Amino acid sequence: MFRTEVDFTLPLGYLDPDGNLHREGTMRLATAADEILPLKDPRVQANSAYLIVVLLARVVTRLGGVSQITPKVMEGLYSADLAHLQALYNQLNRVDGTADPVVCPKCEHAFALETSNAGE
Repeated sequence: MFRTEVDFTLPLGYLDPDGNLHREGTMRLATAADEILPLKDPRVQANSAYLIVVLLARVVTRLGGVSQITPKVMEGLYSADLAHLQALYNQLNRVDGTADPVVCPKCEHAFALETSNAGE
């Protein structure tokens, strides 16, 4: 079955302003808009490292009891949690270099496509 969402548990958790810890969440597959629209964000244009923050805010659909996932929420993650979500994003969207090999329709030679990780 085609999965469009995956549940996750953060290694440390997001500590909200009220002191509540949120570790369980859900991430959905990225769309073309999720990959393209953040490039227009002035924060991303000023600092390309901010891309993953905006991108994750778009694809993380649930994080504990947090009512709205925003770039500000993603900024509040501990580095280990941000790295965990980035790795999950790359795995879910198959941009981590583990994509199935491509086969040439004429010679039937199989080869791997070169990919780059989101936010790098």
